[in-house]
Amino acid sequence: MEALGGNVTFLWNKTGITQDEKIWKAPNQGKIDWVEKGATFTIERSGDSPTANSVFYMLFGRLEVIMKVATGTGIISSAILQSEALDEIDWEFIGDKKTILTNYFGKGDTSTYDRGKDFELDFAPQDDFHNYTIDWTKKRIEWLVDGKSIRNLTFDEAKGGTRYPQTPMNVRLGAWAAGDPSKNDPGVVEWAGGKTDFSKGPYTMTIQSVYAQDYTSAAKYSWENMDSSGSWEKVKVIEYVFFPLRLLACSMKLTICRGKSKVLEEIQSPHGVRNRYAALSNGAKAGIAIGAVSAFVIGALVILFCCIKQRRIGRKEHEALLAQEQKEAAELNEYKSQMQAGRFAVGGGAGRV
Repeated sequence: MEALGGNVTFLWNKTGITQDEKIWKAPNQGKIDWVEKGATFTIERSGDSPTANSVFYMLFGRLEVIMKVATGTGIISSAILQSEALDEIDWEFIGDKKTILTNYFGKGDTSTYDRGKDFELDFAPQDDFHNYTIDWTKKRIEWLVDGKSIRNLTFDEAKGGTRYPQTPMNVRLGAWAAGDPSKNDPGVVEWAGGKTDFSKGPYTMTIQSVYAQDYTSAAKYSWENMDSSGSWEKVKVIEYVFFPLRLLACSMKLTICRGKSKVLEEIQSPHGVRNRYAALSNGAKAGIAIGAVSAFVIGALVILFCCIKQRRIGRKEHEALLAQEQKEAAELNEYKSQMQAGRFAVGGGAGRV
C-alpha cells in the first residue's frame, strides 16, 4: 500500500478536492463540492454519505483537520484514521450538540463500548471552523482541539497494547446520517440524537484544510510479515535507495524509479519544482539550461553503454513490481479471511458507537 512518507497540507478552501482519485477517492453516495470556504460534504437524502478517503497511508503520524461541522438531528461529521485491519482513531460530531466524541478501535474489536469519550466544548462546532488534531505515535494517541489537548491514550491502556491502533492507516473524512432509521439500528439512531428529517436539509460539513504527516519516510507499506499479533513491528516498511548510475538511468526514463511514494510525488509535482523554477530569474534559468545541456551530453555517453541493459532491467522491475502488488493484496485478503474465520481472537458485536 502507498505510504505518504512525508508531510503535506491540502488547502481545500483554495483548490477543492482533486477528482482524479490519485490522492483522494470518494467511494460513497453523496455530493462533494467546493466553495470559497472549503470542500463541502452534503447530505440531501437517505443513503447519502459523502466521504473522501486518502490513497496514502501513514504508520504513526499527525492529522489536522480545520472544519465546520454539519448541523441537523442525527447527522454525524467525522475525521477518522483507519487501517485495513480495522484499527481506527476517530473524531465524531453530532449535528445538534456541542459535544465531541473521541474514540478508537483495535482490530475491529467491538466486544466492549468503553473506548469512546465525549467532551463538552465551549463553542458550537457547527458555527465556525476549528482545528481538530490526532497525534498518533507507537506509545500514545493524543486528541487536540485548537491546539489544546483534551485526551491521551497510552499503548498499555488499550488492553495492554493488544487493541492499540498500530497498523498503517489512511485518512477518511465525511458525513453520514446516523439518524436514518432505514439504514441504522435503533440504538445508533438514539445515540445520534434522534431521527433525521431530510426535508429540513441539505446538511453540509465544510473542510477548509487538511494537514497530514507520516512519521516514517516509507515509499510503501507491506503486509508480507504480518501475523496474528497485528503489531506495528510486523509491518514491512519499504524505502527506495538509488546509486549514481541508476539515478542517471532514472533521469533518462530508461527504468522505473521511485525515491518516495507515488502519492507524495503526485502531490508535490505541480506545486514544488515547477513553481520554484518559475520564480527564478532569467539568468538563473539560463544557467540551469546550459548546465542541463552539458550534463545531457556527458550522460548520453554513459547511457550508450547501459541503455539496452537498463531497458531490460526496467521491464523486469515493472513485472516484479506488479507481482509484488498482487502478492501484497493476496496477503491482506488472507489476513482478513483469517480474522473473519476467527483464527485471530477478536471480540464480536454487530454494532459500534
